[in-house]
Amino acid sequence: MLRFHFSAEDLARTRVAAAPHPLWEITASLHRFQTPAGRWAYAHWYRTARERLREAGLESAVRQLLLPLFPRASYWPDFLTPLEGVSGLEAGLGAILATPPERVTAELATLARTRRVPPHLARLPERGARAELVSVLRAYHRAVIEPHEEWMHESVHAERVRLGRHLLDGGTEGLLGGLGPAVRWHHPRLEIGAYPTRQDVRLEGRGLLLIPSYFCWKGPVSLADPALPPVLAYSVHHEPPRPAPGSPSLEVLLGRARATVLRATAAGATTTEAAHRAGVTPATATYHTTALRDAGLITSHRHGNTVIHTLTLLGATMVSRNMKEAPPGAAGEAVARPGGTLNEQ
Repeated sequence: MLRFHFSAEDLARTRVAAAPHPLWEITASLHRFQTPAGRWAYAHWYRTARERLREAGLESAVRQLLLPLFPRASYWPDFLTPLEGVSGLEAGLGAILATPPERVTAELATLARTRRVPPHLARLPERGARAELVSVLRAYHRAVIEPHEEWMHESVHAERVRLGRHLLDGGTEGLLGGLGPAVRWHHPRLEIGAYPTRQDVRLEGRGLLLIPSYFCWKGPVSLADPALPPVLAYSVHHEPPRPAPGSPSLEVLLGRARATVLRATAAGATTTEAAHRAGVTPATATYHTTALRDAGLITSHRHGNTVIHTLTLLGATMVSRNMKEAPPGAAGEAVARPGGTLNEQ
């Protein structure tokens, strides 16, 4: 079990990452190669990732360098997912390169206590060897992460919309209580029960950075060293992508009420809010949101007694393509942003 212990100051300093953390995404994507679990949810990525790695000449580097450094369901060195990555890939890679050699040595020794470490990784405390690692990480990101950055960014955007509703309705404790079934809030602790180690992290006024992750599958993950800035990377769950249709008009395709409900979810909407926008009863709005969800156009998350609906990538594409067809009164509505592409079962 992993437990974060909060004070009032920690609650005030808890925040959500504004965009995908590229090094956490690299880490989680490497884990996708190491297990078939959840592969159906990433089938659109997995089908092309191996081919892209072959084309880039990275298969050997991934097999000999990256997979041994990033084992799934086990310890991996904390210096590989630095906090600086919230500012982008290059900032994160720069932090890896600047890691003190003694810290690299200590974390590799911890890794060696959990699994066999190939002898060539013993050079990583040397700056030159880490420069080679940074080069491979950059090439890996370019080959298999960058092509999916749009989905990644939009899924994190939708998650922030969802968490924003929790925050507005229940404050920071409401936000922490809405992170998903794998995470439980029991004041003053945030608990992850199915965790490979038993660890208690006392935040002591530092707050917690929540990192919604596109490639993380089910189990939330944190750093091993409790002295480092506290973070929790966890999975966003949205619908898988489907081919976008080319309909010229949402009203023709869906009908006026259902098209209005779809547009209402662009910035996140409850069933009651969608019903009000469409001028229908909540029961009728529920009928429409069910149909839209079954068609892969929206995704829904329960929050207490309400359900919040947001667009999927397909739904956002349809709304964006039909902005000129929006009915009178739609001007000034939020620009459609997709809700993402993953859905946990």
